[in-house]
Amino acid sequence: MLRASYIPYRLNFRFEAGTSRGVLTEKTSWLLRVWDDRKPEVIGIGEVGPLKGLSPDDDAVTLQQKLDEICAHVDELSAQVSAHPEVRSYFQLLNFPSIVFGLETALMDLHYGGQYKLFDTPFFQGQQTIPINGLIWMGEEQFMQEQIGNKLAEGYRCLKMKIGAIGIEKELKLLKALRKQFTPEQLTLRVDANGAFNTFDVMPVLHELAKLHIHSIEQPLKAGQWLAMKEVCHVSPVAVALDEELIGVYTLEEKSKLLDTIQPHYIILKPTLHGGIASCKEWINLAEERKIGWWITSMLESNVGLNAIAQFTSSLNCTLPQGLGTGQLYHNNIHSPLVIDQGYLKYDTSIAWENSFK
Repeated sequence: MLRASYIPYRLNFRFEAGTSRGVLTEKTSWLLRVWDDRKPEVIGIGEVGPLKGLSPDDDAVTLQQKLDEICAHVDELSAQVSAHPEVRSYFQLLNFPSIVFGLETALMDLHYGGQYKLFDTPFFQGQQTIPINGLIWMGEEQFMQEQIGNKLAEGYRCLKMKIGAIGIEKELKLLKALRKQFTPEQLTLRVDANGAFNTFDVMPVLHELAKLHIHSIEQPLKAGQWLAMKEVCHVSPVAVALDEELIGVYTLEEKSKLLDTIQPHYIILKPTLHGGIASCKEWINLAEERKIGWWITSMLESNVGLNAIAQFTSSLNCTLPQGLGTGQLYHNNIHSPLVIDQGYLKYDTSIAWENSFK
């Protein structure tokens, strides 16, 4: 019979992480533990890590009530323990995407013996790496310049800069300086607007970005404006990637309708935000049928969640740099084999996991 429990884990940022929704200094995740009472020493662990102000299930009280319900009735999932469990239909979890991700990955970890293994890939075996982008957080111009310098020194060849906070002129200045130093072949530049622009001011920005050979812009308009976003995607000289637009879109019918209406160039998938691994696979299949590109991004999880997302990513045929460089954000992250080297994420099998939670 399956058993489950969970504990909160507060992560503390190394710096004030600026976003369009404010500044982050800490983030709380819940580590969900699942085991079979016939082998209680083997524990699967998953991370439930909603982001305040963004995730549909970010209310801590409601979230913990749902986790309590799952822990009380997790034995109902006994027949579902497999390498790729489908858990969305249980416990009315559609509006709890971060719990879906945490539960399905905990079950996958349990299936493979509680060794933080979810997908048996060359990445998990330490034989392959995943290219990733370096994330430049919002902040004062000097702080952003320092981040850019550090990322370049660390060997990144793809940078993603958040824009829409300190003024587009200052942000364009930073991007222009980068492009003078590096050609598009030497350095890929992405920008993430987090819905910072509107239909009146977005096009001049897109034309300026096109002059700098920007690879793509994430979510230029606020989510929910499907027809306006469709028009932007149709006329933009820069590829448009949807991010927040995917929040709360769960069924195959809704996903298909969104992609067919907006027709974006890319979609960005966050398993914690978009309903877990099974849901992200649906998005990928629908996107590829429509020749829409995609990549996967972590969402400020601890190394437990990041590990699950990285292993999932490694099981797919992905060549673009992924958004998996968040493991170094925290003072107190859970020690893991995940290592970043020259803009690549790797699983160093010589490094042991911190097992105090198991």
